[in-house]
Amino acid sequence: MGRFTDHAANERTFLAWLRTGIAVVAFGFVVEKFNLFMTALGSANSELGNTIRLDRLMGPLGHYEGFALMVAGLVLILTGYFRFVSNERLIDSPSAGDGSLGVRVELIVTAVLVLLVAAYCIAIVIR
Repeated sequence: MGRFTDHAANERTFLAWLRTGIAVVAFGFVVEKFNLFMTALGSANSELGNTIRLDRLMGPLGHYEGFALMVAGLVLILTGYFRFVSNERLIDSPSAGDGSLGVRVELIVTAVLVLLVAAYCIAIVIR
């Protein structure tokens, strides 16, 4: 391995993608557990005669928010892996390569993740 610093930087970048993906998946689990807690709370209150408006608390997409964040986290991890492999080949290649495809993929994944988080934040504020 002739270009150690380049390979080390590539590995650090991959680990940053991995940490971010794991954090997004963990946040998805938290959202999903909160939705399960609200469902259990609503069913317990309905048995006692007190009714809670779960549709107002969970919203129309309440069961899919956590799952969408978990999928987004997995997409981040996969994107980081494919970028790692691609950059490794580019580092070892004697000719200069174009990494513009990876940048477009990263921008798309980032935009989707930002939209998911923004939609979740707006849903929380509206409730």
